[in-house]
Amino acid sequence: MDFERSLFDRLVDEAWPAPGRVVTGGWVLRYAGGVTKRANSVLPLGDVPDMDRAIAEAERFYAGVGLPCVFSIGAGATEGLDAELSRRGYRWTGPTLIMAIRLADVRSAAEPAGVEPDPSEDWLRTWWQTEGIGHRAHDRIPPRAWAERILTGVRAGYLHLPEGAVGRAVPQDKWLGIYCMAVAPHARRRGLGTSVLRTLLAWGRTQGAVYGYLAVTEANRAARALYEREGFTVVGRYHYRVKPEAEATARGRR
Repeated sequence: MDFERSLFDRLVDEAWPAPGRVVTGGWVLRYAGGVTKRANSVLPLGDVPDMDRAIAEAERFYAGVGLPCVFSIGAGATEGLDAELSRRGYRWTGPTLIMAIRLADVRSAAEPAGVEPDPSEDWLRTWWQTEGIGHRAHDRIPPRAWAERILTGVRAGYLHLPEGAVGRAVPQDKWLGIYCMAVAPHARRRGLGTSVLRTLLAWGRTQGAVYGYLAVTEANRAARALYEREGFTVVGRYHYRVKPEAEATARGRR
């Protein structure tokens, strides 16, 4: 597969929309009460006339909301930005793979049953108890409320298996983004993640999608193995750069 350079930067941003967004030049400063780096980081696409000024503006923004200044560096990031942030001491972290599949190549058939247009309370509880651990309030809005704003910010399908597994699928024209794959600890090693994935992909075909994609951290070997078994291949990568002074300040507020 051959794709436009910033495609997955944009798809991921659209499918995981930060409720707070400030557009400055070609960069987007995203804020969601500290819930996930993805929704609380700079999306630095395209050229900027003055990189020093753009970085300083981003640093002021995140200092103002009490969060570390974080940059998401994907294939479409401003040329030279990653090296400049490294020179300034920004910490490299969170290496993540983008994996994709042609839905026509999905090996296992599944019925697109049980996918709902809104997340139920059971869905939200399972996902938050599995993936929301460690988030703390940065403002008057509780972290789970910020998460719900992100999750419901675009049209999506939500699947909840009562045994303790969830997933979210986002139709994006010919693409289907797979997000929020989570299995409760007591329900693991029973094939529930595979069932959720196959059902969401089958549902995506009913929505007109041609390709599926997802993001998975390099360190998550179990999830990567599942996706590889189902036919996904690596098509891109991204990582984060975190301003060290701001990161230390944030730790001190805990």
